[in-house]
Amino acid sequence: MSRSGGGGRRPDSRHDQPTQAPAPPFQRGTDRGSHYGSGAAPSSSHAASTSTAPAPSSPSISASAPSSSSVSTLVEETEQKLTLAALAAATPPPSSSQAVGFPVRPGFGTVGRKCVVRANHFMVQLAERDIHHYDVSITPWVTSRKINRQIISQLINLYRLTDLGERIPAYDGMKSIYTAGPLPFESKEFIINLPDSDPRPSSSTRLRERQFRVVIRLASKPDLYTLQQFLRRRHFEAPYEVIQVLAVVLRAAPSEKHTVVGRSFFSTDLGPMGQLGDGVEYWRGYFQSLRPTQMGLSLNIDVSASSFYEPILVTEFVQNYCRDLSHPLSDEVRLKVKKALKGIKVVLTHREYNNSHKITGISSQPMSQLMFTDDSATRMSVIQYFRERYNIALQFTSLPALVAGSEARPIYLPMELSRIVAGQRYAKRLNERQMARANAYNEDTLVNKEFGIQVADDLTSVDARILPAPMLKYHETGREASVNPGFGQWNMINKKMFNGGRVEVWTCVNFSTRLNRDVAFQFCQGLVDMCNSKGMVFNLRPVIPISSSNPNQIEKALVDVHNRTTQQGKQLQLLIIILPDVSGSYGRIKRVCETELGIVSQCCQPRQASRLNMQYFENVALKINVKVGGRNTVLVDAVQKRIPLVTDRPTIIFGADVTHPQPGEDSSPSIAAVVASMDWPEVAKYRGLVSAQAHHEEIIQDLYKSIQDPQRGFVHGGMIRDGVGERQFSQVLLHEMNAIRQACASLEEGYAPPVTFVVVQKRCRTRLFPAENNRCDLTDRSGNILPGTVVDTEICHPTEFDFYLNSHAAIQGTSRPTRYHVLYDENRFTADGLQVLTNNLCYTYARCTRSVSVVPPAYYAYLAAFRARYYIEDETSAGGSTDGNRSTAERNLAIRPLPVIKDNVKDVMFYC
Repeated sequence: MSRSGGGGRRPDSRHDQPTQAPAPPFQRGTDRGSHYGSGAAPSSSHAASTSTAPAPSSPSISASAPSSSSVSTLVEETEQKLTLAALAAATPPPSSSQAVGFPVRPGFGTVGRKCVVRANHFMVQLAERDIHHYDVSITPWVTSRKINRQIISQLINLYRLTDLGERIPAYDGMKSIYTAGPLPFESKEFIINLPDSDPRPSSSTRLRERQFRVVIRLASKPDLYTLQQFLRRRHFEAPYEVIQVLAVVLRAAPSEKHTVVGRSFFSTDLGPMGQLGDGVEYWRGYFQSLRPTQMGLSLNIDVSASSFYEPILVTEFVQNYCRDLSHPLSDEVRLKVKKALKGIKVVLTHREYNNSHKITGISSQPMSQLMFTDDSATRMSVIQYFRERYNIALQFTSLPALVAGSEARPIYLPMELSRIVAGQRYAKRLNERQMARANAYNEDTLVNKEFGIQVADDLTSVDARILPAPMLKYHETGREASVNPGFGQWNMINKKMFNGGRVEVWTCVNFSTRLNRDVAFQFCQGLVDMCNSKGMVFNLRPVIPISSSNPNQIEKALVDVHNRTTQQGKQLQLLIIILPDVSGSYGRIKRVCETELGIVSQCCQPRQASRLNMQYFENVALKINVKVGGRNTVLVDAVQKRIPLVTDRPTIIFGADVTHPQPGEDSSPSIAAVVASMDWPEVAKYRGLVSAQAHHEEIIQDLYKSIQDPQRGFVHGGMIRDGVGERQFSQVLLHEMNAIRQACASLEEGYAPPVTFVVVQKRCRTRLFPAENNRCDLTDRSGNILPGTVVDTEICHPTEFDFYLNSHAAIQGTSRPTRYHVLYDENRFTADGLQVLTNNLCYTYARCTRSVSVVPPAYYAYLAAFRARYYIEDETSAGGSTDGNRSTAERNLAIRPLPVIKDNVKDVMFYC
């Protein structure tokens, strides 16, 4: 289904420790998606998309299944349906049969209490203009958009009134300019000289010429009429080329003034900076995106922040990793520094006019030993060179030198003379903050007068509805057998788990040196008592005594616990682990337990364990229960089979996610995960699979595959997924629906259950605010819109089936709605049916007593993928960014499969 985070008892932020759940990683400034779905196919599911279908023996959402004689026939039928049938009911017919057609909106929702919210969308009005697109060629070629903009800006200043016919072009920073009418030529060459006052020249020898040949050639004439027809719902293919032209126009002025990161702009002028430590600071800024909506074009503007390197000496930066610079760096620190500095630009402080240099690495030797050959073929040391050439006696001679230039002709730069250039984004780890919005487009000559674009000054008021919270079912033996949550949260007081798990064989190992054995024993006793009080059957006595072990011998201790248990002829059902005092061992513990020993584990922070807090015990008990096969709560409507389509016939709901390595980790694979519900009709228990695939590959490669197993023969398997941008919808749908069909056909010839495929965009930048801040019936305690607020009108897609849902109560800051977009729907959901189902499922997240912001199947898939990255992090993290010169093909060939998760672990929700 989809993923979310949010509410009453907080979801865990990481690992197994009950803290606030992290927002699933959404990638770097783009609208990423999850899939959630339901279907009958037990072995194929689609994460982050909604798919529903009836299964022969597994649950699924669906109507009667189409038949087919073979997998190939099914694939052909799927392709035909995807390209032709999706819009068959719409009139007029699609303008192109080649494009993939997505389902049209089946109507608007009516369930819930009506209200009005404000959205950070600004309506855009267009005047009639004759748009022309021109290709731009700049010689010598440069990759810097900043320098390209300086070149074109100089060209406009020199030739606007003459050769450009008084036109003001909008430039995208690379190879295209757009004008609001024809230029006086179809092709023309210009010679442009950049002035010497360029504030950030490059060290590239090509740019030292400072003279550029610019050729402008007519490329095409984008037609605004196609956009107008699309917005009037007379054309069913979004004219992305025309929208891109208008987006470039709106981005032109901010791109000149601010630092550009993706579709966001950052500057020290947009708000105060903040220190993040370790040589990193954050700048305030804003994100913008032009989108077609039911009301017309909308400019979505959202506040944001990002991290940048501080403009400090490199020696100051290195002190964040090693305080004493008088001694050589250890190998471990040197690798960390190399990874942190690679790719950033520095300028030398000993020269008045100086070019910037891009760091490619650092030397393996300290400068006191580093030798090179100068232009006169003389062999000398770096220290000697700076003393003789510049009369500078270097102080930190035990430090390595920065390396710039090429491998054939390296340039060695002393760290103490190198200053980090300001305005470079720190992309190793993103930092988002709440920021201030900017909208001054109506004062922009290019936007307002040249292209005739007017942007509204005020946020858009949007009709919305507040969906009711579902009734949740607990065990009948508790004093409260059901609960109707208020404001997206509830608690476990007087309640018992719907299905309490059974734990007969367990023990605990303590790796903390600060907790003595008595505290560890008291912690386990309190945790076991809490589990029993909430409806589990938990043996009071551990199978072997609770022990404390050396945190430097974790693997040995885990193997020893496993062996001692098996020697008694028993299988360990649960291992409680108190983590070491120093972080960094969690991933190793999970890898050993889940892929080598077959142990389900629950890790706890020593700081929390020492407090013996009842609320903490309750949070951990929720996680333990689902890890041993129990269910904490289910929907009353599911038990009573009152969920349309889902409980009408056996249905599986799938969730999938693809997580990517952090920027700079270019040797790590992407990891795909899929989960599928295994307990129809309650659909609360999910089994998961994980798989490694090519670096930054979005489409799940192992959604369906066939393998020859030496014991079991020919075996079929499948996965489903999360993480899709809008421009990838068609590609993902075609590939993954084919895979789903093949997986279904592998179970039984002709088996093709109906499927509903929904993309979940967790990182959408739309924000919804109460229209009246003082209305307690329209806002929660933090001043945000209420959980269950859904929007499927004005700001949604003009024709397709999508909606925004705020299913959670924000813990901090402004709540973020999730966008759900239906790409395929053989089950013919109504708007109310899908919106209510999605909202209700957000109340079934196992790790907390709060509704979450993304539908749980997609959330679980994210957790499973995030867990699998721990299995390989020790192999790829040490030098992950050092192979940047390898081609993508080489990196893809180097992908190694993930360690296999043991069957007994895979059978439960081990990732919770």
